[in-house]
Amino acid sequence: MNISRRFAPWILLAPFLATFAVFFVYPVFQSLLLACRQTFGNTASAWVGLDNFSRLAVDPMFWKAVANTFVFTLGSVFIQLPLALLLAILLQSPGIRGRGFYRLALFSPAMVGIPFSATMFAVIFEKRTGVLNQVLHRVVGFDLDYSWLQEHVMWALIVAALWMYTGFNMVFFSAALQNVRRDVAEAAIIDGAGPWNRFLHVTLPAIRPVAGFVVLLSVIGSFQLFELPWLMLNSTAGPDNRGLTVVMYLYQVGFETGNLGHASAVGWVLTVILAALAAVQRWSARGEEMGT
Repeated sequence: MNISRRFAPWILLAPFLATFAVFFVYPVFQSLLLACRQTFGNTASAWVGLDNFSRLAVDPMFWKAVANTFVFTLGSVFIQLPLALLLAILLQSPGIRGRGFYRLALFSPAMVGIPFSATMFAVIFEKRTGVLNQVLHRVVGFDLDYSWLQEHVMWALIVAALWMYTGFNMVFFSAALQNVRRDVAEAAIIDGAGPWNRFLHVTLPAIRPVAGFVVLLSVIGSFQLFELPWLMLNSTAGPDNRGLTVVMYLYQVGFETGNLGHASAVGWVLTVILAALAAVQRWSARGEEMGT
């Protein structure tokens, strides 16, 4: 009886542990081994140790992809998230009619899907026949032949992401604003605190945990950027690789050149970067909790 009780939890956990080992532990271990090999086609490969990682350190295309990804990430964090927070605060204001309609309208682009959104913005930014050039031409006489997807690739991607995800992040901030204590906000008003001071000392501390989560979510999503530029730029990285991202680079070296070992090394570098960012966010959040 004691033996059965001792092994009962392991018996109940066995299906999960087996599934976890087969579909997570084994693939991760194999990908780590693959990162240390150079592959030639689907079958031939040679052990190269850490050469794939050292090649990344001197590969200008990889650093171009990292730089482009950082630019997109900065746009997501410093443009998209403040805009989402501003919209959430505005919709929380008293006297706003149709609050539910506005929330649905702003959130709806997140439900459309990346292929539709990428196709739509490719049409908007198309030169000559694009919607943006047509409107600017009629309003201010703008050049119809100006190509946004060649001259300002990353800005075009940032604008497309703004339309897609601002409302999505607004929902998180709207939920976080429910944690702002009304009595504290009213006391701040009585003490003469202005809107900016109330935001800094009342609203921001209350929403800080959710804000940290949203920032981390945006950073991870930005570093995983692939479908949006791939579809907007017609399955290319754009002129001079201006739209090349880390995941797009991984796809090119892994599936277009056939070097899966090199691609696996890129994947592990990306994993380490995201894990480090998550650890920093977790450390920062824990420090704030201990400080409070």
